Amino acid sequence: MNAKLLVISGSSGVGKGTVIKSLLERCPDLNLSISCTTRQPRPGEKDGVNYFFVTREDFNKSINNDEFVEWAEFSGNLYGTKKSYIEKCIANNKNVLLEIETQGALQVKEKMPNAVLIFIAPPSLEELEARLRGRHTETEEAIQKRLEFVKLEIENSKQYDYVVINDTVDNAVNQILKIIGV
Repeated sequence: MNAKLLVISGSSGVGKGTVIKSLLERCPDLNLSISCTTRQPRPGEKDGVNYFFVTREDFNKSINNDEFVEWAEFSGNLYGTKKSYIEKCIANNKNVLLEIETQGALQVKEKMPNAVLIFIAPPSLEELEARLRGRHTETEEAIQKRLEFVKLEIENSKQYDYVVINDTVDNAVNQILKIIGV
């Protein structure tokens, strides 16, 4: 069996975290990639477990040395995935899973054409909006921004290898397991 690089993306509120958690439970040989970030750790987060927390200076050095397979800036912080981590896993015949946004996923596909891109989509935009509102964690303005961003993500998902509708977590996980041949 050849190790695979899987990239999973999906809009905020689509349930990708829940799908990925279930996928990792059902597929123990799947390794969740750990990204680098310049943001400060949140309470309970551990370096090397949740993220590799680095300085902006070190992150910029890694960019200049072309060490990232993808990177982006969000809310004033940098996030990226090191090529060396992915290459090490694949060399050891371990499947790797990246959970990143669509623009980063397309960067990965450009640098690593064998990557399998999977977009997790909501059953409908109405359902996604209901899920976002149901969380009661964001302002109306934030919800509208997220819904606007969904349009870009859906456009980007047209370049993905697969689109999986998350109508139920079990269905979504089963589809992904079929895609990866498990």
